[in-house]
This record gives sequence, structure tokens and C-alpha cells, in this order.
Amino acid sequence: MQVKKGVVKVPLSVDERWDLIEKITKQTVEFGAYKHTLKDAIAELTVKPLTGIPVAIAVLYGFWSFFCDFAGTLFTDGFMVKIFDEHWLPWLQSVFPGGLGDPLYALMVDAGHLENGVLVPSDNCFEAFGVLTSGLFVPFGVVLWAVLAFYLVFAFLEDIGYLPRLAVLVDTVLHKIGLHGYAIVPTFLSLGCNVPGVMATRVLETRKQRFLMITLLGIFIPCGAQIGIMQDLVPELMGWIFLTLAIGYLGFGYILNKIVPGESPEIIMDVPPYRMPALRNIARKLWIRTSRFLLVAVPFVLLGCLIVGLMYLTGAMDWLASVLGPLLMVWFGVPKEAVAPLIAGFLRKDLAVGVLGGLMERGVMTHFQVFTSVVLLSIYFPCLATFALMLKEENWKEFLGSLASLVVVVFVYGGLIHLVGLMLGVA
Repeated sequence: MQVKKGVVKVPLSVDERWDLIEKITKQTVEFGAYKHTLKDAIAELTVKPLTGIPVAIAVLYGFWSFFCDFAGTLFTDGFMVKIFDEHWLPWLQSVFPGGLGDPLYALMVDAGHLENGVLVPSDNCFEAFGVLTSGLFVPFGVVLWAVLAFYLVFAFLEDIGYLPRLAVLVDTVLHKIGLHGYAIVPTFLSLGCNVPGVMATRVLETRKQRFLMITLLGIFIPCGAQIGIMQDLVPELMGWIFLTLAIGYLGFGYILNKIVPGESPEIIMDVPPYRMPALRNIARKLWIRTSRFLLVAVPFVLLGCLIVGLMYLTGAMDWLASVLGPLLMVWFGVPKEAVAPLIAGFLRKDLAVGVLGGLMERGVMTHFQVFTSVVLLSIYFPCLATFALMLKEENWKEFLGSLASLVVVVFVYGGLIHLVGLMLGVA
């Protein structure tokens, strides 16, 4: 916006814009009798910090409880685990040609695992790591229900008008890291899938804000696929994992905001009144977001299974583990058995978490080592789909900056977690 001062047009400052808005409002808005309703009272309570923060905590707790009960307990544990582990996996093991030890069988059905030097078949789809077992169980047995639960609640909160109020509540905190309250929307979207989260950063005003948001999403926000696997395998560690990621999100965001040049302007955001949700809108949003997720996730899960299987069969995984193993074991404090899953996590984080959960169940890894490994999987190298979208949304300088930030965070933050474990005597 510009005004004429003499002959020269001078841009208005932020304060001058607000002064102009106030003058125009006084000249055009007439205030009549107003009757305070219950809906107005609720709207005010949910936007003021003193009452709004406890409400936000309650909403997020309810969100998470529904997510766990709907996705984890009801569908994944109640139906999908039984279907895949008790019926689909045994049937494939019995009818697929080749048998245990055959390369094609290992690639498509079950690679097996060693027990006392003997190769034995897997008894669940997580450990089988085949394209037709893990490759189908992860997206359809675990992830689909997690994504459905997440996007259903997200669409409901969006439709009733609660998300703008949540954005107002977190605006002050997010300003400390160079963002504003609306950044909560791409953050939440990324908890379902990082791809729509990165796309949602287009609404941010400046390149600095978009760079900060994309970098933080790529590093610290786990997608629904990974969250679903974590909830199924290591539910007792979920609180600590999310607390660690939240600390990194805010701490590194604060540092990055101080380093990256550019502007982080305020935002004028409309806070609509509460309204009844429209079931048609919720159903449409749920369909669009879930279908997009499946179109992106399923091909990459299958491709990830295939590539990881080929790496094991050709010996490439053993070579990488021998090269990177000493660094990962010393710096991050993980056992030798966790090195290969961490390397495989560059292709599919959710499958890698599944392998780590199996190692913990067999007593190979301690809870703290699994916690460290899962956090590392969350903060290094986004999935291939997100990686490709980052290439599209950022210029080459920003993209290299995001990758450099990722490398620094992995080694600094992962090393700090290991140090804390050593100090507490649990590493």
C-alpha cells in the first residue's frame, strides 16, 4: 500500500498501515446494540491465553486419544495385524515359489532373520521386509488408518473455526522463530503427510518464512506413516519423542531465524465465528487429503522395500553399515544391529522404525537406544516425495541451505541426546 506525499509515493510502515485501518474503520463502521451470546463467550475463552491454552491442551489431548484408539487400537491392532500376520503372511510363505533363502522370495515375501546362526522365517509383516508383506502392511495396515484419523479430526477443527484461534494462541511463540500463527497449519498438515505441509507454506509472505517453515517441517515433523508405526511399536516412548522433536523445532528455529536474512512480517488473520461443521465439507477434505497421501505414499513404500531388499541382497547395505557403523555407534550410541535400519531410513523411515521395534522386542536394543534411533530417523533426510517437492519449492541456494541445516541438526542434536543418556546412565 502506498500514499502520495507531495509527488513521491512512499511505502507505509506497519504502524502507519494500522493507523490508516483505524481511521477508515472509524469513518465506515457503526456500532449498534450487541447481545453477548454463549457462542461469543466460548469464542473469547478459546482465544485468550489464560483460558485458551488449557482448552488447546485438552483439544490436542482429545485429538491424540482419538488418533490412538481409532487408528492403533481399533483398526491396526484389532483387524489389520490379525489379517496380515495370521493370514496374509502365512499364506504367502506357503504359496510363493522359492522358499526361505531364495533371492526373489526374500525380496517379495520374507528375508527372514538369524537366530543362533540359523535363518528362520518372520512371524509378522514388520520383520518380513518384503514388497508384498511389509510393503502392503505399512500403508494399508497401519498408515491408512492413522492418516484417516488425523485428517478427520483436522477437517473437523478446521470447519468449526477452531484452527484460527489456535493460530492466535501460538502466534507469540512462533514469532520467536521468525514465523507467525498461521504456520501452525502447515505444521499440523505435515503430521499427516509432509507433502501437503510443504505445499501449504506457499501462503507465507516472504521467502525467509517459507525457507524456515520447509526446513523445520523436513527435519522435525514426522509424517503420519512414521507416527502410526511408532504408536504401534513403541507407544510408551511417544511422549518423549514428541517432546524432543518440539524442543528441537523451537530451539533450532530460533537459531535459524537469527542466521537467515530477510523479513518476517506480521499477518492480519480473520478469526471467524464458531459454526456447525458441514459433513459434506469434512468428507470432501478427508477424501482429497487421504487420496493424495495414498497416491504419494504407497508407491514410495513399495519402492523403498524393493530398493532396501536389493541393497541387502547385493551386499550394498553391509558395505554401508561397515563404513558408517563406527561413526553411528560412537557418536549416537546405537548398537551395531541398528546401523542398517538407520541407513535404510533414508529410503523409508516408517519401515526402519518397524525393524527397530523388532530389535527392541528381541532384546537387542534398550528403550533409550530405540528412542535415540527413532528421533534420528525423524530428523534426518525427509522422504523422497518431500525431498522432490523441496527441490520444486525452493531455489538451489535455499535447498542447499535446508540440506546443510539437516546435516548439522542430525549430528549436533543426535550427539546431545546421546550425551544426555550418558549423563543419566541410560545410554
